[in-house]
Amino acid sequence: MADLPTHTIVFEILTRLPAKDVGRSKSVCKQWYALLSTQDFVKIHCSRSVVSSSQRVLLIDDLTCYVRPIISNNNDYGPSSTVTFPFHHQNNDVSILSHLNGLLCVCLNHTYELLLWNPTTTAFKRLSTPDSHGFYINNLDAIGLYVDADDDYKVLHIKRRSGVLGVYVYSREVDSWRNIPFITRQEYLSPHFNWSAGTFCGGTLYFTVCECWIGGTNVVICFDVNSEQFKEISFPPVPSNGMVQGVLVNVKNVLHMFASTGMFEMTIDLWTLQGDYWIKVLSCPPIPPISLSLWCDITHYVTNGNWFVMTKLGKLFTIKMDMKPFECFYPVSWFRGFKGAVFVQTIVSPSI
Repeated sequence: MADLPTHTIVFEILTRLPAKDVGRSKSVCKQWYALLSTQDFVKIHCSRSVVSSSQRVLLIDDLTCYVRPIISNNNDYGPSSTVTFPFHHQNNDVSILSHLNGLLCVCLNHTYELLLWNPTTTAFKRLSTPDSHGFYINNLDAIGLYVDADDDYKVLHIKRRSGVLGVYVYSREVDSWRNIPFITRQEYLSPHFNWSAGTFCGGTLYFTVCECWIGGTNVVICFDVNSEQFKEISFPPVPSNGMVQGVLVNVKNVLHMFASTGMFEMTIDLWTLQGDYWIKVLSCPPIPPISLSLWCDITHYVTNGNWFVMTKLGKLFTIKMDMKPFECFYPVSWFRGFKGAVFVQTIVSPSI
């Protein structure tokens, strides 16, 4: 067992275990502990964990934080389990900014600190530094979590402070921040523009950048994670006679956008990105005004062909892509995922 090769049946079996079982298996013997701690094992295990059975919903309210499995057969949650934050917080003042491969990038609202956290293993890493890196201001900053060609997990932090821009990249490998140039139109740095969190897809981080008034400018900013270059692409050609919002979703490594527009009635279209151009996939009829408590956000996709949406109150709705029953789908607004996230259970560590 000491020289267990990576191509053996044992290795193949272990990479298919649920994340929590991998953690328990580390205590079997020193050889297994060493094997299960290698980056090769973690990478292969992670690639095999990105399936619907490994998906969990994490929800935070004023009193508790809990995780629930998703039961795709009846579009509901399974029994919840309470999660104890492994870091100091005040009254659950934790905002979820981004997630990738089981890692969550979160902000502690009382200190503005950024952390990487794996809620499955409970491991976490503080990203804040004495020289003021790693501090997040809501409605001014934007965050994107990604992994580069060298399998290094990184955080892109776009900071807007009184007209001064800073773009910084944190590397898990070297455990430090560095500044990179921002090469695109400077007006997007104005507080009049709302930046979404970054969506990682096909080696690129995508951000929607929308001007905060009717008829304003709406674009998508792309960040190539390997060349570290920015570029701008157009928004889907949606009507601009109302408020416009786009929610980006990575579906099997293809970028999609749910674009909503309107005022008293909302229209929602689903678009997919081909090259630098958007192709409409489907449309839904206008949706009449609804209660604020039912506004929701697109959260994730599962392999059985269903889109899931989660409301502010944690209620789950489904869009079957073949039947298109949009009567159960509501406009994308309000709940932005700060108090909830869908993640896959992995053993990816927030630190090396």
